[in-house]
Amino acid sequence: MQTKTLNPIAYSIREAVQVSSLSRSTLYNAISAGQLKARKVGGRTLIPRDALLRFVGEE
Repeated sequence: MQTKTLNPIAYSIREAVQVSSLSRSTLYNAISAGQLKARKVGGRTLIPRDALLRFVGEE
């Protein structure tokens, strides 16, 4: 059986902190300053993968 690895299309704040090595406060400050796109889904804040990559300058 082959296991598929899925690439997420969005990250929670916790996941974004882990993959980017940025702090929670840096992410929240960037979101409030309009530098980083985020969406509220239910009670969660999700950051689209492409927005995070652009923010850290990798794309």
